[in-house]
Amino acid sequence: MGEAQALARHQQRIEELCAAAIRALAGEADLHFRGRRLHRGRRALPLFAPHLHPSLEADDFASFRGAADGLALRVARSDEALHRRLAPADPVERLVFDLLEQIRVEARPPAGMPGVARNLRHRFEQWSRAFHRSGLTETSRGILLYTVAQICRARVTGEPVLEETEDLLETTRGSIVPVLGHDLAALRRHRDDQAAYARHALSIARIVGEMIQSADDERGDGQQGDDPDDRTALARFMEPDDAAGDGEIALAAPGRSRVLEASDDGYRVFTRAYDREVAATELVGRPRLAEYRERLDRRIAAQGVNLARLARELKALLAVPVRDDWNAGQEEGYVDGRRLAQLVASPAERRLFRTERLEPAAQCAVGFLVDCSGSMKQHVESVAMLVDVLARALEMAGAATEVLGFTTGAWNGGRALRDWRRTGQPPHPGRLNEACHIVFKDADTAWRRARPTIAALLEPVLFREGIDGEAVDWACSRLRSRPEERRLLLVISDGCPMDTATNLANDPHYLDHHLREVVQRHEQAGDVAILGVGVGLDLSPFYGRSQALDLSAPPGNSVFREIVALIGGHARR
Repeated sequence: MGEAQALARHQQRIEELCAAAIRALAGEADLHFRGRRLHRGRRALPLFAPHLHPSLEADDFASFRGAADGLALRVARSDEALHRRLAPADPVERLVFDLLEQIRVEARPPAGMPGVARNLRHRFEQWSRAFHRSGLTETSRGILLYTVAQICRARVTGEPVLEETEDLLETTRGSIVPVLGHDLAALRRHRDDQAAYARHALSIARIVGEMIQSADDERGDGQQGDDPDDRTALARFMEPDDAAGDGEIALAAPGRSRVLEASDDGYRVFTRAYDREVAATELVGRPRLAEYRERLDRRIAAQGVNLARLARELKALLAVPVRDDWNAGQEEGYVDGRRLAQLVASPAERRLFRTERLEPAAQCAVGFLVDCSGSMKQHVESVAMLVDVLARALEMAGAATEVLGFTTGAWNGGRALRDWRRTGQPPHPGRLNEACHIVFKDADTAWRRARPTIAALLEPVLFREGIDGEAVDWACSRLRSRPEERRLLLVISDGCPMDTATNLANDPHYLDHHLREVVQRHEQAGDVAILGVGVGLDLSPFYGRSQALDLSAPPGNSVFREIVALIGGHARR
């Protein structure tokens, strides 16, 4: 744990230094890293080119500095809207087009800054060596894309190709330069005009895409030819691997919904006729609840959680001083009118005052919103134990708690999808499933009375698909109705929103986009603090304050300390 924390701190320090360099070179004050991704304010910027994402394990600090300079030049010198409008839809073509734009902005470093040129060159060479040594140049797709990257950068910047792979490129370069020659020459001529440069970049991207498609057609459907791991190679070339390696926490990778951006009405719901808010007792019978409660109690007892200590830590975080009563008979403070008669009887009497008696009280409502999607089944015992122990400790600390869950009423759309098909399948129908919001414990019910219903989290039938954005809205509306001054919502999830019918009828990132909008809206309003608790996943792309938990082993006191730190505002932001 100590080594992991040291590595995380080192990563954070490097990101802070890189962000400062990017802000200085780009001239924008609101650029920062969150979850290893560059953000402008609250919006994550595109991933840009693959060589702009070094790793602590494989790269030196100069590579991070070079990547920072490349990102700064991309932000400062590239019209993002123009680039996005011209970008081709085909993934391979879009990759080449994006790489060529990055080469353009790096071609002319700022005057008087030779160090920036050295940094950019160093980073591209390091990435090129890593790509070659990984074996990706041994595939037909890989060597083609690698050669295009090398010769295009050499032509636009005037710098030589990487010396150690120059001989490797000769055969491929000889076959593609005659085809790309005119557009290659035009790239250098128009490198100061993004629109003119883009026309030739698009031409090169389309030619490369056609070459790869032609090679695939010659091999035949399902045949990989001489590329045993061709698809993996291409995926690694196209974008940095956001998923973590062995033993690390992966980063959630949400996308941008073009359908939602283009919609004048914003997020849509095709029908709410089948939506429901239901108590857990209506979904799980009492005999099953008793069985689940006994199972959960055994699990909690085996963990040996120090509940009293946890409650004290939470109270110290959440409690604020409030006036409980008065201390009478004091020698200073407020005059106590009830004791003035003593002054007549005993002129020397000095204990005529009173002071406020202040007691710490947790005037706070805490909601737990549990993702009941199918992938959470494998973590359900650990999650139920965490929620149950935290709810009990918070109640001991004086806070009100409620435990909520969200799922869908059916797989793959259910009755909502059936109704959409009956109406002729109009385009972009919005959310296309039956939302099901579950109350395991409401804020007015004591933990002791709610023990059986909290255990309903162990019921596997509840776990289907997840529509996170609407669930967060629902949970926040419940908390806003509470009288407590402070309101916290902990969203416990192991992945991005997922509803098959909605994604197929709209686009794959429709629900992702909506969740980010909902969280951002509530964060700006400030009425409910939303905290993301990722189960084996870093949810920072969705939640401004988040903590990733590794529940592959039984959670102990250390996991509770991480959640306490998140509640206290000390977790990574």
